[in-house]
Amino acid sequence: MESAGTGPAPATAAAARSRVVEVADRLIAAQDRAELILPITAGDPGFDVPAAYDVLDEIEGRRRRQGWQAVGRKIGFTNRTLWPRYGVFQPMWAHLWRHTVHDAEHGRASLPLGGMTQPRIEPEVVFKLRRPPAAAAQAAEVLAATEWIAPGFEIVHCHFPDWKFSAADCTADCGLHGQLVVGTPLRVTEQNAIALAALLRRFTLTLRRDRELIDTGGGANVLDSPALALAHLARLLSSQPQFPPLSAGEIVTTGTLTDAWPVAPGDTWSSDYGALGLESLTVAFR
Repeated sequence: MESAGTGPAPATAAAARSRVVEVADRLIAAQDRAELILPITAGDPGFDVPAAYDVLDEIEGRRRRQGWQAVGRKIGFTNRTLWPRYGVFQPMWAHLWRHTVHDAEHGRASLPLGGMTQPRIEPEVVFKLRRPPAAAAQAAEVLAATEWIAPGFEIVHCHFPDWKFSAADCTADCGLHGQLVVGTPLRVTEQNAIALAALLRRFTLTLRRDRELIDTGGGANVLDSPALALAHLARLLSSQPQFPPLSAGEIVTTGTLTDAWPVAPGDTWSSDYGALGLESLTVAFR
C-alpha cells in the first residue's frame, strides 16, 4: 500500500503546484492500477477542499489529453443523512466521461466490475440539461431547464482503505466516480414540469438486491430535492472559474437516495421510483 506524503502546507505557489502534481500522480496511479492508498490528509492534514479541486482539475486535464470526453457531472454527498456516517459534511462534484456512462436497454444493464476498487451502488435521479439552470434556480426552474430525467445507478469506488476519508480526499479522487447506468428517460414538458418538481421532493425509492429489500430513500434526502442538488452544483461552479459552467446537453447525476451498498460479481440490483413515475432499473454485475 502506498503511503501519503508528509510535510507542512505549501507556502508558495511553486510548492502548491508541486503538491497538486504529486497528489494527482498518486491518485491516477491508484485509479489505473485499482490499488488502495492512504488518504491524502493522513500525511498532509492541511490538504483541504480547495486544494482537492486543484488536484481534480489536474487529473481531469490529463485524462482529456488521454482522449477522455466529458459528457456531464456527478454530484456526490448530497444525501445529508449519510454525512455523519462518512464524516463528510458537504457535496462535491466531478465529471462524467463518455466511456463511464452506459444506457440501459429496456431498463436492464449488465456491467463488469473489473478495475473498480471497493465498488458500491447508489440509486439516483439523472438529469439531462436543455439549458444550464441559474445559480439561484428553484426546483421548478431547474425542471424548466431540463430535457429529461431518468433513473440511474452510479457505481462509486474508493481508493482509500475501508471507505475512510475526508471531504478533500474524496473530492480529489474524482468524487469517487466509477460508472453510471442510465435508465429509461422521462421527458420534461411544460405540462409535467411543475408536478415533477413537487414529486422529486416527496417520492420514495426502494432498492433491492435480487428480490431482497435492502434500503429505501426519499427525494428529500438529496438536499431537499434532486433538482435542488443540481441548483447547488450551478452555484458551486459559479465560484470555480477554473472549471467550465454547466451547458446544454450535459448529463448530471444528483446523488444517492439511499446509503451506498457494496456490490460484487453475480449480484443483481433493482430500483423502484414509486410515485415519481420513472421506470424501474435493473443492473447485473459480472
